[in-house]
Amino acid sequence: MRDRPTPAPGLRVVVADDNPVVRAGLTALLSGRPDITVVAEAADGHQACEAARRHRPDVVLLDVRMPRMDGISALPHLVTIAPVLMLTYSTESEIVREALRRGADGYLVHGEFTADQLVTAVRDVRQGRPHFTPTAAGTLLAQLRATLPEPFRPQMNPLDSPGSFSKTPSRLQPSMGQSSREGFRLSTREAEIMDLIASGMSNQQIAAMCFISQKTVKNHINRIFAKLHSASRSEATAKWLGTAPTPRLGLG
Repeated sequence: MRDRPTPAPGLRVVVADDNPVVRAGLTALLSGRPDITVVAEAADGHQACEAARRHRPDVVLLDVRMPRMDGISALPHLVTIAPVLMLTYSTESEIVREALRRGADGYLVHGEFTADQLVTAVRDVRQGRPHFTPTAAGTLLAQLRATLPEPFRPQMNPLDSPGSFSKTPSRLQPSMGQSSREGFRLSTREAEIMDLIASGMSNQQIAAMCFISQKTVKNHINRIFAKLHSASRSEATAKWLGTAPTPRLGLG
């Protein structure tokens, strides 16, 4: 474990990763921002816990696979001290779910975010706003759909592997055929966001799930409402689920 020089006031971060090159890169990236200071680096879960207890950081960046104590094992100890943002190459759905169950405030997979998005995620997690890159967001969406009552669950594609969802737009109502959905002419992203709206998510939750800004979510929703000829979330949801009394399909 290596402590950093005494930090100036601002957002204080502990970086935990067993790869020294990754640690150095993250430290250089974050320390280049005027409001962020890396107060310590750790090479395993034990060192991460020790550094967090000593420095009381605002955020911990935590890898999953590390020697001695891995990130998942360290999580319950770290989350009592500071918000934890998983930053890892591990994409297995079981690991994502376990990290969130143990209290992680976000899950970023290397290669799925830019430097600026990482910095934004660190700042947001400190404020209680979670962040997930697409792989982790897909796992969360699958979990969400699995909790829906049986008639509202998306149908599985027979070609998909067990536990995975079809890449085609889901059908939340058995009576709502794919051809009807296609009549709305939503893009793939718009269909994904409409599914999240129908599940009751707020704009902030959708932004975190899709790893986009709330402004982008609003822009998508405006286009969705226009295509569904709807003036509210409830009206759009009714048409999307096929429960509107007299559904009217959009023309473009």
